[in-house]
Amino acid sequence: MSVVLDQIQSCTVKYMIRIKCPYCGERDHSEFTYGGDGSINYPTLDASEKEWTEAIFFRKNIFGKQLETWHHTSGCRMWLEVERSTKTHEIFSVKACHSELDKIVKKERSK
Repeated sequence: MSVVLDQIQSCTVKYMIRIKCPYCGERDHSEFTYGGDGSINYPTLDASEKEWTEAIFFRKNIFGKQLETWHHTSGCRMWLEVERSTKTHEIFSVKACHSELDKIVKKERSK
């Protein structure tokens, strides 16, 4: 029985993405919803249909470090900016998407 449990644990721990929420701490990726590519500069609201089409549908499929947005839907509900490798799933940095909120969280954590 312990062999089966060891196999289950090695699969779930080894291959699961763990995201360190600035507010809640480290959590399993199942608590989050992927928001998309965090490096996209969207056009202005009055931009042409062509500009919007290019921003939404014509993106690079990065194999390596990528900036992403994630929503902590089963936790504090904060939107996060995550720098992650799409190759290894290693996470390099996590911060709140809103810079002012990120400052407040860091200040609260330092108390």
